[in-house]
Amino acid sequence: MPSAPPASISGRTALVGVLGDPVRHSLSPAMHNAALRALGLDWVYLALPVPGAELAGALRALEALDCRGLNVTLPHKRSAAALAAELCPLARRLGAVNTLVRRPEGGWLGTNTDVEGFLAPLQERPWRGRRALVLGGGGSALAVLAGLEMLGFGAVQVAGRDPQRLGALVASCLPWLPQLQPIAWGGEAEIGAETLEEALAGADLVVNTTPVGMASPHDPGAAGRCPLGPAALEQLRPEASVYDLIYTPRPTALLAAASRRGCQVFDGLEMLVRQGAAALALWSGHDQVPVAVMRQAALQQLEGS
Repeated sequence: MPSAPPASISGRTALVGVLGDPVRHSLSPAMHNAALRALGLDWVYLALPVPGAELAGALRALEALDCRGLNVTLPHKRSAAALAAELCPLARRLGAVNTLVRRPEGGWLGTNTDVEGFLAPLQERPWRGRRALVLGGGGSALAVLAGLEMLGFGAVQVAGRDPQRLGALVASCLPWLPQLQPIAWGGEAEIGAETLEEALAGADLVVNTTPVGMASPHDPGAAGRCPLGPAALEQLRPEASVYDLIYTPRPTALLAAASRRGCQVFDGLEMLVRQGAAALALWSGHDQVPVAVMRQAALQQLEGS
């Protein structure tokens, strides 16, 4: 279901959007255009596919066109950080941005609202001193680890299948997350998984940042996959919480299995909505943005896709 445009588009209509490659599947246009209508802003939000080699030129052109703000998604988050004229402290620490804000003096301010989005569903519980396990060592894990540091977790482990990538991630985070420990994550056949299973058995919060289990039009079986095998799932304690950054299908195979274990579960839709709301507040200067409207628009888009 395509997202509805603003009530009218005129010569005064301003542009905001999301840069990525690919990006046509994004829910962001649906939820942002719904919010823009609710706020009465004469803006339109578009998905803007940009190849990596064209990112610098696209940012210059969008600035010249008076674009009011941009979201940045895969694979551009690190490149956009390098191209920004200024970085907020959090974006500088992570070396990645998901939001660009126009500076009055020219150029883009890079910030990262992914962390705020990740934290949104977790705020009602006390986590200080608890144990967390993060599955996956890619770019999404950075925002998750920053959020876990803000929540005061006493022990944080990250499991990845690529030792070199995992080592680089841990090394970049240790200056501000000294309690971070890596776990080698083998395939189900060669598990190395006694270590992973021990981490799962002790975890108060497990966060999946891998794409395993995400629905794909090119792979009908993708949505039924789970990043954890049956033996690993058995280690989840009923009092643990499990958070999957994937939001399609709902629930993912991981969250369905965790629910059967009695775990509290969260998917990534609220993270998407809240990071978008935080970005819109920065672009528009509005202290309050219609989060409920954005959530409903994203849900309707999911149900119609």
